[in-house]
Amino acid sequence: MSTKMKFDGILTEINGFGKFQMRLVLIQVLSRMTLPCHFLLNNFMAAIPKHHCDISALEELHGFGNLTLDQKLAVSLPAEQDGTLSSCRAFSSPQYQYLSGSNSSEGTSTVECQNGWVFDNSTFKSTLATEWDLVCSKKGLNKATATIFFVGVMLGAPLFGFLSDRFGRRRILLVSYLTSLTFAVLSAFSTSYVMFSVMRFFTGMALAGISIISIALNVEWCGIQNRTFSGVIISLDWTLGSLFLVGIAYCVNEWRMLILAVTSPLLLSIATWRWLPESARWLMAKGRADEAHYYLIKCAEVNNRTKSMASITPRTETTEKKYTFVDLFKTPNMRKLAIYSGIVWYGVAFTYYGITLNISDLGVNPYLTQFIFASTEIPMKTGVYFFLEKIGRRIGEMGSLLSTGVCLFINIFLSKGFYLFLWVIRTVVAVVGKSMSEASFTIIFLYTTEFYPTVVRQNGLGYTSFIARLGVSISPLIMLLEDVWHLLPPITYCAVAIVAGSVASLLPETLNTRLPEFIEDIENPRYVLFITGNNLQQGETTFD
Repeated sequence: MSTKMKFDGILTEINGFGKFQMRLVLIQVLSRMTLPCHFLLNNFMAAIPKHHCDISALEELHGFGNLTLDQKLAVSLPAEQDGTLSSCRAFSSPQYQYLSGSNSSEGTSTVECQNGWVFDNSTFKSTLATEWDLVCSKKGLNKATATIFFVGVMLGAPLFGFLSDRFGRRRILLVSYLTSLTFAVLSAFSTSYVMFSVMRFFTGMALAGISIISIALNVEWCGIQNRTFSGVIISLDWTLGSLFLVGIAYCVNEWRMLILAVTSPLLLSIATWRWLPESARWLMAKGRADEAHYYLIKCAEVNNRTKSMASITPRTETTEKKYTFVDLFKTPNMRKLAIYSGIVWYGVAFTYYGITLNISDLGVNPYLTQFIFASTEIPMKTGVYFFLEKIGRRIGEMGSLLSTGVCLFINIFLSKGFYLFLWVIRTVVAVVGKSMSEASFTIIFLYTTEFYPTVVRQNGLGYTSFIARLGVSISPLIMLLEDVWHLLPPITYCAVAIVAGSVASLLPETLNTRLPEFIEDIENPRYVLFITGNNLQQGETTFD
């Protein structure tokens, strides 16, 4: 005799977060650690070292070769308003009057660098900028490498979301592993800027699959009482990856080898993929009850709860309907969720990467800044866990985004002066803002997996990730607006964070509610979850 039971009830019976779920999380640590390594790679791979025009051609001029290096630079390069030597221009001919202390610039003309640049390689042995001279008039191309990568992520998210909802989480995750590894290696061996850009685009597409599939697979194997813990634990993979990136980047300061080093964990991920289970929740939603029962038995065995499965036969009522991201907009309540969550995801990603990809703006060593940012995430995420358990997702998302906006607003008025205390205050405020931004990212991933139904969960994550990466793609280019007005970039980031935080207040609360399985669970009050105003409420269900 079988016992009819909802899926979340079955998970509770066999332990919603036991050894089986911990093993699932640990297997995916390596693959998820590669995500921040690649997403934040431009901070090191595309760094622009100090540079100036190559003046070696002037050595043939009479008397020039007898000067010291400082004297050669003084007579060859014009000074900027802050007293530093120009990075992009040189005098048309040596101005020897500067050797006598004269600062008159009358009659002097300058030209763009004619023979390339000389780079300071004390910090970075080679970067994209030094490889292909992506400085001065070409600095936009250097920023564009991040944009191209995130456009790939943006397009890959809905693609892999659709594929994993159609063919399953486990199979498509392997495809993501293999393609990510292949294109990352090819990008490291690029022979031109164009080839590198194309390979980074496809690397971004492939990594998007790992990003959205892994978190959904983990959450779908967790019970109601364990989802918050699971979501926070998974987010720590990002923290570990960020710390791993700092260590590797510090030891490997050549950009090609750096790409290979941060991609290497995927080799172990491919080797351990065989031990990953398929999502039993997805199998049941697809009507494949026998396969779902097989994995549930495996879960019960690992968690030492075999007796709990003795009288349980999972059954589900489903149709052969094929779901796509279009289903996110067909019905009223789903449409609200899609629009609101899209705006919030855009704001979360736009502000997070606006802060993270511009760490040099603080004026502190990039390795130290990245290490500080990553180190603060562990206590922050611990606090997020307790907040989400007691207060809820909606207030957490809204509060973290608004706090990020406030920190960005404060730093607008803290100019980069020469006083040490200004740098300290700017850094502290930036770290707090970065922590709040990271908190918003941690919450929104868990939040989204909870309010989208199983049949379109990956489509929902794919769609929201698409919107998010649209924001990320634009975010690095916003810094180019400083040429228009130096305060325009921080004001833009601040405004987006505040708007997204306000929209987050319109999302439903999902704390301690069952995961919806079908779209009807959102639209129809007789199903598990339905929306009244801004709240998700529990109702009755007609499926097991």
